[in-house]
Amino acid sequence: MRLANKTALITGGNSGIGLATARLFVKEGARVAITGRDRGKLDAALKELGPNAIGVVADSTDVAATEAAVAQAAKAFGKLDIVFANAGIAGNTPLGGSSLETFESVLRTNVTAVFFTVQAALPHLNDGASIILNGSVISVLGNPGYAAYAASKAGVRAMARVMASELSPRRIRVNVVAPGATRTPIWDGAAPTEAAKAALEQRIAKTVPLGRIGDADEVARTVLFLASDDASNIQGAEIFVDGGATASPAGAPVYRG
Repeated sequence: MRLANKTALITGGNSGIGLATARLFVKEGARVAITGRDRGKLDAALKELGPNAIGVVADSTDVAATEAAVAQAAKAFGKLDIVFANAGIAGNTPLGGSSLETFESVLRTNVTAVFFTVQAALPHLNDGASIILNGSVISVLGNPGYAAYAASKAGVRAMARVMASELSPRRIRVNVVAPGATRTPIWDGAAPTEAAKAALEQRIAKTVPLGRIGDADEVARTVLFLASDDASNIQGAEIFVDGGATASPAGAPVYRG
């Protein structure tokens, strides 16, 4: 098992990519603490994850709650070997139609909270630990209407590189996983029905060279790699899990003859 005797903290671990990663970490031998804002969703996740997981109610934007959650995880499992700062939100912020409240909420959740999650974890991290931040293809694609989200995920990339520099003396690695379109509950607002989801997936798939959107498990496997000793010499990197959407967009079905 790749994470035998390892301890991990995953923010936003009660659904989507966070839960898929928690599930995989437990399977690979880790003890995992997940956080989320909804006690009911946490309890449902814990039933699936089993006895090697705990859940702590915490809003990632609440610094005191985050510090308490990290401390609780360390008390339960000992010092941490892995932190996956996964919690984040989307947000439509088009020019000419955005409120300050919405814009700042995206930045507060996706940038500020990520920084303070890592800061809260530092006293509880073993030397040689692995920190993974959740980025996004939106940081480079220029999708209309997503200025705040794109800025936040570009900020995640920049922060990771700074953190990597600061934490290298402790051999703590800091890397970014950047998912492309991935099948998670984040799409529920844009596509509230199964038919709407299917139509959205078909439309997005035409812009992805591999011709489909991804699954949360595919992102989780990349997080596992970065968390494990297999990535022991990877520092300050960003790995896109996007079917080629950023690297080779001209290969997408929409451009094929």
